[in-house]
Amino acid sequence: MDLRYTPEYEAFRAEVREFVEAGWPLGGEEAALPLAEREALFRERATDRGYLYRTFPKEYGGSEQPSDILRSNIILEEFARAGVPGELSGQGASMLAPTLLEKGTDQQKLQYIPPTLRGEMTWCQGYSEPAAGSDLASIQTRAELDGDHWVVNGHKIWTSGAHEADMMFALVRTEPDAGKHAGISYLLIDMKSPGVRAATVMQMTRAEEFCEVFFDDVRVPVANVVGERGEGWAVSRATLMHERNLIGNSDRMKANFAALVKLAQSVERNGRPASEDANIRQRLAEVQGYVATQIYSGHRMLTCIARGEMPGIDAMMTKINSTNIGHMISKLALELIGDSALEAASSLAYSPVDDGKHASWLGDYVWSLGIATAGGTANIQRNIIAERGLGLPRQRAANPGQK
Repeated sequence: MDLRYTPEYEAFRAEVREFVEAGWPLGGEEAALPLAEREALFRERATDRGYLYRTFPKEYGGSEQPSDILRSNIILEEFARAGVPGELSGQGASMLAPTLLEKGTDQQKLQYIPPTLRGEMTWCQGYSEPAAGSDLASIQTRAELDGDHWVVNGHKIWTSGAHEADMMFALVRTEPDAGKHAGISYLLIDMKSPGVRAATVMQMTRAEEFCEVFFDDVRVPVANVVGERGEGWAVSRATLMHERNLIGNSDRMKANFAALVKLAQSVERNGRPASEDANIRQRLAEVQGYVATQIYSGHRMLTCIARGEMPGIDAMMTKINSTNIGHMISKLALELIGDSALEAASSLAYSPVDDGKHASWLGDYVWSLGIATAGGTANIQRNIIAERGLGLPRQRAANPGQK
């Protein structure tokens, strides 16, 4: 594997670096603008230069550039190196907008993608329900056709940011007599519609970004169905692919491992830095090996895509490997900290920034348990890898009568 870029791509890297250094931070009167406005202005200029939202047509707020995975990767590297505002992440820009680009109508693309990419419209994901977690096709939230509107009734849960979102992309059952996969539609719901109620759910970290959402005769225009009626399962598969790619990103993993090494150097074991303990050094090396494997697997997939090839099973493994490694990192961190981690239980955070009380590592450990279920639980992911990636026989049903 040759990880070097050709002179043509290195020239492009220099061009991107020059733009970043000249364009951020903003100067003059623009420097006095609120941070969100400064970031939005920089993103607009970067998009005009063809650096952001490259796959989106200009009419939808993108830069409409030819697909080039290597140029896109260079942009990511240079923006991350300089710490400048890149593409918006989250459920709207990273999951819903690409899904609409692939499956939506022209009107849906024009109405929803531009404000989503600009950060003016926020989204939440209405998939899970109290009785339909891993078995997503068992959802019971229903929508009945009434003239030119769907009337939605039901209950969603574990909906991140629903109390603050403008819109929801949801799976609802529109064909009650069809098979459970065939009777689902993908619906865009205005969260300010009469009959929508979002209630936050307190987690063990004391955070409240998760919600349960109740629908009571909520009227949604027929035009808000993405794809064909009853074919929402196929549309949701596209969204889940973008979600798993988002979760499987290795940037956070690399930062967390670097923080773990720093932690091992700062805490003591038997009167010496823990990093000098042979057992701890061995475990750090083991984790580092997993981190390196994930990073180089990403390089391999990048090479495949650049050659016009499909990465295959490797792409399926990215999400589950990423969450497993993240758990290994935070678990070792808690072992290094010891019982003093419990002193910080009242102020948990997700990113391991040294606050003197190790609150962030405890929060990161708890988060690592939950993130394994996002985008499809670990066991569901293993089944997908085994059956669709390796071609192994389907898992036998616990109930012999179940198909």
